[in-house]
Amino acid sequence: MPKQKTHKATAKRVRVTRNKKVLKRYSGQDHFNSRNPGKITRKKRRDTTLSPAFTKTVKILTNQL
Repeated sequence: MPKQKTHKATAKRVRVTRNKKVLKRYSGQDHFNSRNPGKITRKKRRDTTLSPAFTKTVKILTNQL
């Protein structure tokens, strides 16, 4: 059975750390941010960990399992 190819769209959107955590960016950072509260604006500056339900799927798609 041949090796599975990396899903490039997923690989560009997530990053797998050394401790095998999957990080993603918050969406909606480009514009229309003045309508958001400051708490949300500050939250969007940081990466967040992906939920445990999706981590296994993403690791398979990015060949990080």
